[in-house]
Amino acid sequence: MSETAARTDMGIGLAMFLVVIAIVGAGGMYVAASDQIIAAWSFAGAMAAGSLAIAAVHLYGGRGN
Repeated sequence: MSETAARTDMGIGLAMFLVVIAIVGAGGMYVAASDQIIAAWSFAGAMAAGSLAIAAVHLYGGRGN
């Protein structure tokens, strides 16, 4: 009896979604450059989304043998 692992695209889809959020946060930094509070929150959101995107690839993007 053989065991198989089903591959999923959840890691790629979740990472793409989080990268879009990071890009929106980076755009928010650019647009709100004169207001430091909004730029800071945009930076925090972009960094958090980018970190979660990398984590999603590592958690869900495993190699199926």
